[in-house]
Amino acid sequence: MSDANSQSSGAAGEGSSRSESRGEATSDRTGDSWLDRLRAAVGLKSSAADLRENLEEILDAGDGDTGGGFSAEERAMIRNILKLGETTVDDVMIARAEIDGVAEDIRLDRLMLTFLETGHSRMPVYRESLDDAVGMIHIRDLMGHVARAAAVEPAGAGTAAPAIDLTRVDLSRTLAEAGLVRPVLFVPGSMPATDLLARMRQNRIQMALVIDEYGGVDGLVSLEDIVETVVGDIEDEHDVVEAADIVDHGDGVWLVDARAGIEEVSQAIDLDLAVTGFDEEVETIGGLVVSLTGRVPETGETIVSEHLPGLTIGVLEADARRIRRLRLTRTGEPGAAGRATG
Repeated sequence: MSDANSQSSGAAGEGSSRSESRGEATSDRTGDSWLDRLRAAVGLKSSAADLRENLEEILDAGDGDTGGGFSAEERAMIRNILKLGETTVDDVMIARAEIDGVAEDIRLDRLMLTFLETGHSRMPVYRESLDDAVGMIHIRDLMGHVARAAAVEPAGAGTAAPAIDLTRVDLSRTLAEAGLVRPVLFVPGSMPATDLLARMRQNRIQMALVIDEYGGVDGLVSLEDIVETVVGDIEDEHDVVEAADIVDHGDGVWLVDARAGIEEVSQAIDLDLAVTGFDEEVETIGGLVVSLTGRVPETGETIVSEHLPGLTIGVLEADARRIRRLRLTRTGEPGAAGRATG
């Protein structure tokens, strides 16, 4: 603020001060009341705890239909957001046994093949073992290095982009010699997932290694792992889709992959699983269960729904993001219709 703008004198200055004081008081009152008016408009209480409780009540009231103004998928996503504050890195990490890493002395040609074999875009880099991790390698950095090394200088001014000669690339160099290792975050498993998300955004690093109390590596977390806790599994065009199995164990019991199609499961167990009043875009048995409950059920949970009479659903395997395997048990006559209105 300039000196001229900051000066005031005499009665006019006093009046201005009084006016500013009144303005500040009015602004404070407005700031205090607009949120209260908004909460009152939607019938919610004022405190944060009450607001959360009311939101959960609205979600519960909408279970089994589109009540509460939210679809089943929206309710599941909102519940996941509410649970995210209680989710730790341990809950979302990939176990150590599933981590694909590379040594820093790996040759670049072998590194290219490793990326091809694993299908990853990022991998941790270590010295002697994964417990001695030094960073990560991104496939874009590797491809950028190869492209720069293979680029042929243009013949003269006005020439188009330089040609590529891959024989110019020394693929016998090691990853460390090429200087392609990027830093990686090291975090404890007890860290809240929201804190890790904030650190990833702040440091612009999308991979973290989870360490135990002795400094050993317990697991790995990527930004995608955290996002999937809210929106569900994210598959890209490189993910291999395996056939979902339906195993008949006899006596009216089937073990079913949650990715199995509703029509396919209906035929296998001789029960109509088409349920009206729910999201018509749901195509898998796992998606149907989420729609019925409005959330992702936990492992060991048993579900009985009035919309599917004659069927008991047991959750054999599930995580915070998705259902993996189910046990379906027929309790009614074969061929009984499961169709019901929502």
